Amino acid sequence: MGFMSKFESVIERILVPIANKLNSQRHIIAVRDAFILAFPLTMAGSIILLLNFAILSPDGFIANLLFLDKLFPNLSNYQEIFTPVLRGSTEIMSIFIVFLVARNLAIYLKADDLLAGLTALSSYFIVYTANIDVDGQGYMTVQWLGAQGLFVALIIGLLVGEIFSKLSKAKRLQITMPPQVPSAVARSFRVLFPIIFITIGVSVLNYLIIKFNDGGIHELVYTVLQAPLKDMGTNVWTVLFLGVVSNLLWIFGIHGPNTVAAVREAIFAEANLENLEYVGQNGMAWGAPYPETWGTLYDAFANYGGSGMTIGLVLAILFISKRKDHREIGKLSLAPGLFNINEPVIFGLPIVLNPLFMIPFIMVPFVNTLIGYFFITLELIPPSAYAIPWTTPGVLIPFLGSGGNWLALFVGILCVVVSILIYLPFVIAANKAIPGNQPNDSLDKEEV
Repeated sequence: MGFMSKFESVIERILVPIANKLNSQRHIIAVRDAFILAFPLTMAGSIILLLNFAILSPDGFIANLLFLDKLFPNLSNYQEIFTPVLRGSTEIMSIFIVFLVARNLAIYLKADDLLAGLTALSSYFIVYTANIDVDGQGYMTVQWLGAQGLFVALIIGLLVGEIFSKLSKAKRLQITMPPQVPSAVARSFRVLFPIIFITIGVSVLNYLIIKFNDGGIHELVYTVLQAPLKDMGTNVWTVLFLGVVSNLLWIFGIHGPNTVAAVREAIFAEANLENLEYVGQNGMAWGAPYPETWGTLYDAFANYGGSGMTIGLVLAILFISKRKDHREIGKLSLAPGLFNINEPVIFGLPIVLNPLFMIPFIMVPFVNTLIGYFFITLELIPPSAYAIPWTTPGVLIPFLGSGGNWLALFVGILCVVVSILIYLPFVIAANKAIPGNQPNDSLDKEEV
């Protein structure tokens, strides 16, 4: 008890003041509350992911466990019933976020929040260049509407929210209508010039970016981020580096795993296949030719619950958090998290631009990758050379992937314990940090 009191005292003295200061910063508030407001839609998408890939997919963990694929030969056909939910939730997340971030900033700055959000949404589609031409007909793809477009959505939401709020207060740019004009019309004309200036400015900026990069700002971001990740070998340092980059991108609202996927697959796909061929020829994982790959280290020991090994965060919240909002998110996130789906945590807590949880979000997978590396290089356990479905509950991945090695199961459990211990100080700090720090009590409040 005395140790915990001292521990909490240290956390309160070091982390809490920083967290409180950052939590009162308007841009962080705007982003945080945008993800919180979008959380119900994120949760709906997460439930469908769990249903489609763990239960209705022939290689899903629950489907295999209950032999559902044998009982229902056309099991995967039922996925099309629920897939549209994803199209209306996680696959258009960027649309929600760009609107809500600008709206939240406008509320903070006491500007017209609704029109600020609509202007940000308009600006987002001005820079949206993911279009294809089929038989002379133009179509807009959904490539950047989901998590892959979040980084650009955040930038536009923040910039438009700030600029709109400042321009709308400039008296020279306001058009004042007579009292007899309907309020909705007067409201629109009051900010007509700021909206025109912003949309034209964004269009000019987008034109210049396209001159520099044909794919526009979205593709430019991905090109810049993926360039340093090329031409790396299969070793633990590559795994650690890609893991840090992947989780760092998530913190800034970019879908990290998707961003590094092309590079990661190019590096590790051949090695993983050779490991699998070795298993097929020898009937065991001991002696697999490539023990240091993404699958044998990161997926096997550092990805339980999803990116950031957030199963440790969820359990830490359920064990020790005193904040009702965090506990509710923890309860809702536990079931998806067991099957490595963590959108409820990423967008509900949120992890994105959360100054308190970004450190352990990167640190936990790094440490657990080294733990797995330690046990494999000392030949205490075989590498996870068998192909395991990604929805398999975390600790079972090294156990099944190693061909049923019981010590590998123990190492998986050890990694969960380590993740909980690393996340605990930050959960304690979140208990003591001021949870609100919102203007006028809530950013949900409509103001004009």
